[in-house]
Amino acid sequence: MTTTAELLKQASELFPDEVVTSAHVRHLDLPFGAGRFALITLDNGFDHTKPTTFGPASLANLNTAIDQVEKEAAAGEIVGVGITGKPFIFAVGADLKGVELLKEHEHALAIGKGGHEVFKRLAALAVPTFAYYNGAAMGGGVEVGLHCSYRTVSAALPAFSLPEVFLGLVPGWGGCTLLPNLIGADKAVSVIIENSLNQNKQLKGVQVYELGIADALFEGADFLEQSLLWTASVLKGEIVVDRPVIDRGEAWDQAVAKGRFIADSKVHGAAPAAYRALDIIAAAKNGDLQQGYDAEDTALADLIMGGELRAGIYAFNLVQKRGKRPAGAPDKSLARPVTKVGVVGAGLMASQLALLFLRRLEVPVVLTDIDQERVDKGVGYVHAEIDKLLLKGRINQDKANRLKALVTGVLDKAEGFADADFIIEAVFEEIGVKQQVFAEVEAVAPAHAILATNTSSLSVTEMASKLKNPERVVGFHFFNPVAILPLLEIVRGEQTDDASLATAFAVAKKLKKTAVLVKDAPAFVVNRILTRFMGEIQNVIDEGTPVEVAEKAVEPLGLPMSPLVLLELVGPAIGLHVSETLNRAFPDRFTVSPNLAAVVKAGKRGFYVYDSGKPELDPEVAALLKQGDVVLTEEQVRARVLDAVAQEIGLMLDEGVVAEAQDIDLCLITGAGWPFHLGGITPYLDREGVSERVNGKKFLEPGVASVPA
Repeated sequence: MTTTAELLKQASELFPDEVVTSAHVRHLDLPFGAGRFALITLDNGFDHTKPTTFGPASLANLNTAIDQVEKEAAAGEIVGVGITGKPFIFAVGADLKGVELLKEHEHALAIGKGGHEVFKRLAALAVPTFAYYNGAAMGGGVEVGLHCSYRTVSAALPAFSLPEVFLGLVPGWGGCTLLPNLIGADKAVSVIIENSLNQNKQLKGVQVYELGIADALFEGADFLEQSLLWTASVLKGEIVVDRPVIDRGEAWDQAVAKGRFIADSKVHGAAPAAYRALDIIAAAKNGDLQQGYDAEDTALADLIMGGELRAGIYAFNLVQKRGKRPAGAPDKSLARPVTKVGVVGAGLMASQLALLFLRRLEVPVVLTDIDQERVDKGVGYVHAEIDKLLLKGRINQDKANRLKALVTGVLDKAEGFADADFIIEAVFEEIGVKQQVFAEVEAVAPAHAILATNTSSLSVTEMASKLKNPERVVGFHFFNPVAILPLLEIVRGEQTDDASLATAFAVAKKLKKTAVLVKDAPAFVVNRILTRFMGEIQNVIDEGTPVEVAEKAVEPLGLPMSPLVLLELVGPAIGLHVSETLNRAFPDRFTVSPNLAAVVKAGKRGFYVYDSGKPELDPEVAALLKQGDVVLTEEQVRARVLDAVAQEIGLMLDEGVVAEAQDIDLCLITGAGWPFHLGGITPYLDREGVSERVNGKKFLEPGVASVPA
């Protein structure tokens, strides 16, 4: 039989570039004469910007450390064993870079077994074991602690999660089995399923303690010292940890059912990870840990060899790496400082932008509009939002006063913008209006000021064409709601110079947005793809397919909302306007739906009413619809919609709208909430065979968002 050490040695040969974590053992005498104690510290030798992970060689190091303390415990030389991390980091789980390289099911199985075999040894030691969650703990980092007898957590801990389901995996080193047996199935489902599918929501130290995952909570400043004092008291019997009795009856089954409901509402059965995790949690009800570990190993191996995990890792890397180093951005040294921001317009979008610039840049922000009432309303909105932050305790009174003092509104652009470095317009989406606004701004703004437009579909080049200095105009397209969606499409007009573009990227970074460089092409990236997607849905409805069939057809994509609910959020009038813009540019592919035009003309806010709490077709809208007699099945609708999207993405890449297919996926994930587990759109189209059917080739190379050949 293969030993753990041999298993890990074989696995480490597959991961030549692993950043290896050491497991240092040191001994100390506990306070109050509680005895000699062994403390294992996980550390990869880098600072906190490179978090500690577990690859095969790292697990082998921990295994060796356990060899040592196991002997000491058996010989009665130590009274307990603790495990902690380097400053700010406990451990953030498996090394995903290595997982991407796996090509064989048996190798994937070895990773699961390897982690289990090492972690189980902590639980089997002859003395009590303690995990001290001193900093960020995720995935395998959380799980190694679950195998210990006791856990403490730092109040300063910023991020604690089991994010595996978010990526397309299950917590496979004990998480699915041990957590529900520790805190109950309901809380475990919240951590493993709900938080993961809720954009990988993280827990703070206090919440980890309140959930019962940790037995004690200490301040960050002297966390280890306090944890060791507490450990001494536990070992001496002065502190007894009481854990609640776990309800293994109906409550457990209800928790699993709740998890399935959450998974259905988020991924609509389109990704297997959540369901595999729930199966293991359901089976863990009997408390048979080994059975649970075996099920975790199998699920982990199956999912590692499936497309969704590769797509999930691909999406994760896009957001974490590519999103932070935008393709095609000019050298950041060319960026000019921004010490004052001007906003043209004071409507809702402009006010949201003013608030964002104010909070992130903390520089003076001035709004202008056509009358004093609008200006006052815009400034009032910003003040009210600052008051909300104060009320929630997100900022203190001093900061609130300072931010309010920085935002002003004026009618006269010359007064407002004479010393502004960055001026953004958010006025009516009409080229003539925007050209006039820029002409007025150029006349009063300093020569170095960037003129940015928040247009969603109009030509930046055309907008700048009548200016004396068109080189300083740049597209700066935000997505609504501005505070939530991370994407910023930065558009380079034909005349835009490198310094203006570099300044735009520098500002985007300060705004904490994911910036993607896009060519000045109609509707840029997200709106062009969504309009083609929605347009095809609209076409099949116009031709005669019932609304509910068209909507249900795209459910397997696991989108955050159905197409017509999305249209309601965007606003039918805006949807119609963008489709008209694209119809003028590409009349052969983009249609203008007469039914959508009728809905807009009737002043309807959408296709649905919500009288019963769920969306139902508005009878007034139903009366407006004029449909043909071509009725398609869900499968036919889905094929037609996906073919249209694949064709459009192929054309956009041919036109050079973005550098690569990766940027399309990054835009859809961060700007349209496209499912992370699908990796955006192109891996899905590749996996489903749509890319080759439509374009004769896949969008991505084998091994990128898929199992390597």
